[in-house]
Amino acid sequence: MSTIVYFPAAKMQRRLHEGPLGTHIDLYAARLQDDGHCLQSAWRCLRVVSDFSHWLERKGIGLAELNEQIVQDYQRFRVRYRCPFLSDQPALIRLLGLLRSVNAIPAQPPAVLSACDQILSDFRQHLRRERGLAHVSIIRGEPVVRQFLKEACRSRPCHLVKLTRTDILAFVERHVRDHSPRSAQLMCSALRSFIRYLQYKGTIDADLTSAIPSIRRWKLTSLPTYLSSAQVEKVLRACDRRTATGRRDHAILVILSRLGLRANEIATLTLDDVDWEVGALTIQAKGRKRTQVPLLPAVGNAIAEYLRRGRPPSSCRRLFLRTTAPHVGFASSAAISMIAKEALKRADIDGIAHKGAHVFRHTIATELLRARASLTEIGHVLHHQDPNTTAIYAKVDLQNLRTVGLPWPGGAQ
Repeated sequence: MSTIVYFPAAKMQRRLHEGPLGTHIDLYAARLQDDGHCLQSAWRCLRVVSDFSHWLERKGIGLAELNEQIVQDYQRFRVRYRCPFLSDQPALIRLLGLLRSVNAIPAQPPAVLSACDQILSDFRQHLRRERGLAHVSIIRGEPVVRQFLKEACRSRPCHLVKLTRTDILAFVERHVRDHSPRSAQLMCSALRSFIRYLQYKGTIDADLTSAIPSIRRWKLTSLPTYLSSAQVEKVLRACDRRTATGRRDHAILVILSRLGLRANEIATLTLDDVDWEVGALTIQAKGRKRTQVPLLPAVGNAIAEYLRRGRPPSSCRRLFLRTTAPHVGFASSAAISMIAKEALKRADIDGIAHKGAHVFRHTIATELLRARASLTEIGHVLHHQDPNTTAIYAKVDLQNLRTVGLPWPGGAQ
């Protein structure tokens, strides 16, 4: 791919190839096409890179000196003398990554971490390598540890050596009311894990985890939110399947409503996970376990429609891709939850406590229960590791609950 596809005029071609970046501008144009940028986006990116190249030439800056600081200097110039767009910075950061991939500019020097950031980085590596935690589990507790380091260290790691039970308990008391009971439990769990790590590293001698209280939270106190069959069909019909985004969202919602997969299990699906001959989907379940679920006809048809008429061309192997460039997989499960939330909003579904991907999972469990399926069978369908996780659905089985309920003293009122 050459820039001539975007700018066929000879005058513009000469201008694009001037300056230190001129020899790499065609490679950059090819990357834009591979990432799926539309013509207007590609024009804007190429113009910014061309202007940047001329600015480098006027400043006498060669490729060997090019780095993030030079880009920031140029952006300040652009704010003052040009009309910058929000896409300018991503375009230049993408350029640096491309030039480094072909060794045209020096590699990015390692960032100088502060004392707290270094401790947090080491702890992150420990959780991944020694404990085997997934990335999602690591980042979930990271804000708590960062806040604790900020207050306990004051950028001086020697203070961790003098850490006491009083310090830990005071931190919990200051922040426990910042969260819901469930989030407070997660806060204490993350803090407990970090204190054990400090003892493992020899930073502290005593086991201080006993200073972290247990947050009282009664199990099974809430009822699962679910949709009716009519509401599920209304959500599916609300997708505009005339567009690529609508076909993608429809396929995701069909998987949610028919298979009850978790948001992360859908976000991490790859093309290789769909076995059309066997009729099965291989998913990455909790605990890094790979398991297969049946590829129901409705699910297979929705995926096939998306692959044929909705999925943009991309080298990425993820099943579901972003519709905007670059066409890559979703960064996290939050994107799936947002798609479900927007679908419920389009369908005007009200009266449910939680609007997200998990409501479809609750719906399947409730429908199975009404069809006289046992809790063990429901747990197998939802691939629960702990039978107690499935026990919450017993509370919506009103018919069976009436058979075990004791009569009201004195008769019904």
